[in-house]
Amino acid sequence: MKGNHPASRTGASTRINGARSSGIDDAIRSPSDYPHPVTHHSRVTFKPGQSILIGVDSENEPRTQSVPALERGLLILEHLAKSRRGVTLSQLTQKLQLPRSTCHALLLTFRRCGYIQPDEETGRYRLGFRLYALANMALSGIGVRDHAAPLLYRLMQETGLTVHLAILEDGEAILIDRIEPPGAPKVATWIGRRMGLHCTAVGKALIAHIPAEKLDELIRKQGLLRHNENTISSMTRLRQACEEVQRLGYAVDDEEEEIGVRCIGAPVFNDKGEVVAAISISGAKAHLEDLPAMAARVKETAIALSRQFVPASEENARHAG
Repeated sequence: MKGNHPASRTGASTRINGARSSGIDDAIRSPSDYPHPVTHHSRVTFKPGQSILIGVDSENEPRTQSVPALERGLLILEHLAKSRRGVTLSQLTQKLQLPRSTCHALLLTFRRCGYIQPDEETGRYRLGFRLYALANMALSGIGVRDHAAPLLYRLMQETGLTVHLAILEDGEAILIDRIEPPGAPKVATWIGRRMGLHCTAVGKALIAHIPAEKLDELIRKQGLLRHNENTISSMTRLRQACEEVQRLGYAVDDEEEEIGVRCIGAPVFNDKGEVVAAISISGAKAHLEDLPAMAARVKETAIALSRQFVPASEENARHAG
């Protein structure tokens, strides 16, 4: 993913400034959550027909046995993660086509271990805090997240809007950080949420600089889900949007995913000119009327983070000159 960016460099090994620490933070971060931990990160998505062994596909390794009960349990967790209001036992059995007794036993096990929590009034199940803690221990391993923390916090203070950090992983935009200003209207996002590539600011910022053939491949897999009349629903329009991001240096989600919500995002580049992340601000359309001014702040933040990836030798040479 090449880009014409001030941080595009070649040569010596990459240096990222900043200290490391350890710990677990909340799923939704607030200004008091800094400094942020960092360790090593990896993520595995389990799908029906895929072995639970990391990196082993059941189609390629037919002799490798998977554990059906564990696969069913993971499907339940993934389904709960996609629901904003929670899911009932009946909805789970119907959606996942699982026997009621099996589904109930798995839910009971997850509940006892703290991975899900029920709403006693509605009978709906949601993900539990123990699962969020595990997710954050994994997410804390993404170096860019830790080093972006102070910059994201400053952007939140300057704009008074919710700030997001996302990466492109397995062909999807994944939110790896979120900072919400105190007292701000709630934005329907959370750490770990998968974002549309074609209808969100971070999504378009992440894909704007990738080769055309790779973009076509991504969209063939993900599709162009239409949320409303503003959503990009054709490859022609998406390519035009990507060209605009390259020209302006930022992407806009103008009520394309959710009516009344506007977002501005910008790509973060490494020392090779590759897009490694995207930053965005989100809020009510009325709070994002001055697009050029708000976009300038988002771009400044993205550029500042990109400079963290400049090789040490080149940075020293630039200051010496």
